[in-house]
Amino acid sequence: MAVLAVAAFAMRPGEPRLALGVVGGGVLAAVAVWAIRDAVGQAIAWAESGENRPNLRRFALVKFFTRHAILALTAYGMMLRLQLDPVGIVVGVSALWVAAAVEALRSNRR
Repeated sequence: MAVLAVAAFAMRPGEPRLALGVVGGGVLAAVAVWAIRDAVGQAIAWAESGENRPNLRRFALVKFFTRHAILALTAYGMMLRLQLDPVGIVVGVSALWVAAAVEALRSNRR
């Protein structure tokens, strides 16, 4: 992500909002990964302890979607209030998945 932010700044040195958008998108992606990891960790903990109550599952589902709604509102706030470039935000969010794809391709070649 840092490489993409530097590249964005190099492309438009007079307008740092693109590079800041890349960084903001990276932060959004990191928070999304944390939310998913937490939800999966909770599901594994419940499975290991033998708890299978419908109330727990519903609460976890509501919590999962609420976190993603907050992420969407945060992205909207970044674009509206901070006036970061939306393309930069998309590039920043995609950076994690692009890095994962590159690593997958590199590991297949070995």
